[in-house]
Amino acid sequence: MSEQFEMIAKTFQGLEEILAEELTTLGANDIQIGRRMVSFTGDKRMMYKANFCLRTAIRILKPIKNFTAKDADEVYNQIQAIPWEEYLDVNKTFAIDAVVFSEEFRHSKFVSYKVKDAIVDYFREKTGKRPSVRINNPDVLLNIHIAHTTCTLSLDSSGESLHRRGYRQEQVEAPLNEVLAAGMVLMTGWRGECDLIDPMCGSGTIPVEAALIARNIAPGVFRKGFAFEKWVDFDSEMFDEIYNDDSQEREFTHKIYGYDNSPKANEIATHNIKAAGVSKDVTLKLQPFQQFEQPQEKSIIVMNPPYGERISTNDLLGLYQMIGERLKHAFVGNEAWVLSYREECFDQIGLKASQKVPLFNGALECEFRKYEIFDGKYKEFKSQEGEGEEKKRQKEAMMLRTPGKEKNSSHVGKENSDPDGKVSSNRVAKGNSSHAEKVNINHAAKESTNHVGRVTSNPDEKKEALHGMTGTESREASSGEKEIRELRESSEEIGSPEFRRRKKSNFIPSLTINIRLQNATLSIFGKGLSSDKERYAIQIKTTSLDRVKIEGFKNK
Repeated sequence: MSEQFEMIAKTFQGLEEILAEELTTLGANDIQIGRRMVSFTGDKRMMYKANFCLRTAIRILKPIKNFTAKDADEVYNQIQAIPWEEYLDVNKTFAIDAVVFSEEFRHSKFVSYKVKDAIVDYFREKTGKRPSVRINNPDVLLNIHIAHTTCTLSLDSSGESLHRRGYRQEQVEAPLNEVLAAGMVLMTGWRGECDLIDPMCGSGTIPVEAALIARNIAPGVFRKGFAFEKWVDFDSEMFDEIYNDDSQEREFTHKIYGYDNSPKANEIATHNIKAAGVSKDVTLKLQPFQQFEQPQEKSIIVMNPPYGERISTNDLLGLYQMIGERLKHAFVGNEAWVLSYREECFDQIGLKASQKVPLFNGALECEFRKYEIFDGKYKEFKSQEGEGEEKKRQKEAMMLRTPGKEKNSSHVGKENSDPDGKVSSNRVAKGNSSHAEKVNINHAAKESTNHVGRVTSNPDEKKEALHGMTGTESREASSGEKEIRELRESSEEIGSPEFRRRKKSNFIPSLTINIRLQNATLSIFGKGLSSDKERYAIQIKTTSLDRVKIEGFKNK
């Protein structure tokens, strides 16, 4: 049996139970909920899967030492006592992230320096050499967490935050974090059973995350890499197996709709959705919410309207009043979930929320509220709902009395708290756990560049650039733009199944070549080239500010 060890999955406050449900589905053991974190145990495969599959985790930490320290010298001595050759060598780079909540240690940077000194001195004493510190993209990233005098030193197995999926090409002002967006969708209980609508979708984060959930595509499929791939004990075959397994993905027979009144946001969302390979599932439309009409199919709304903090609006309260009016008149018989910050904004919606969930969006303490839009009076609606529940209970009672039939039990275990205030894994299987997806999914080409090429110059820039060209140069440029449009229309989506299914070690992703002609920037597209024996590349040599020499070559 493979070695089991403790791990910590970090998340946003308010998403802990959703993350615990994900870990339960993934097969983790000893799940305990804390504040902004969920601890669990598993083996190396579980650590790889947690990084690759969890939608609501920010990073996965592997603790290597717990100790108490009252001052910096004690921290230094405890760190230096670790056998560092198991994790580092003098040829590897490292960095330290310190999180401190303590009267004894007031400055996190000072703690980082003491940990760094202890590691460097350890190697210098043993080998006469030392590993180097590298802030960006180090080989080994360490995390030290100090609460009062309790210290935990961990290996960060994720590296770059897991919310950086890899599909985002551009973003609007104050974009919604991908982890938060996924958590919001999962919190509603939606797993693709009906249409989903985001009427203020911005750069398309909620629609993309919803599409990945509906098809059960792992969020790590677009990542270029994880920190554990640089560890001395990295098992590439095991990770490739996880990376390329798409057996748990599923069909999605409904649609996801994203609306926004900003042409710029609509353009950005289009690029992001295409980069994620979910264009077939997501329909975007340039439309203000005032024009929203009753959908023909059963639907759910998940939305994140402006709060008036980072995005200003002329009439914030009027905006929320309009949201309430549209929900009441154009979303009857459905559910809407709204994330917002100000109580006065919620008041303007004018509907009674059936559920209120505290969620943090960055530093803002928000609420995620559920509205059940019914036709008629609220008491009548709840009365009909109660009658439905009573009939359901009577039916279940009859099944219990009928020989040979058993009631399907979905009881949730009692909540058990340990002395540290953590909640045991029995707590996590509540409400929506039957919908929680298994996420042992196929991985995308690790080294894929997720950028979808496009003509980046606007019409004015094109005119300006073409004005200084000769007639021949102008015709060539126009012809080039036409070819680019044709290539763009026929090119594969970066995240399409055909693209992602290639084995990462044998696949080179789509090539995007930027050619600068005076003030115009053109992008030439090429589909990915796949070969077991050969790798292809384009070498670009810049000879002047406005001249580019392109040479093609291949390496066997």
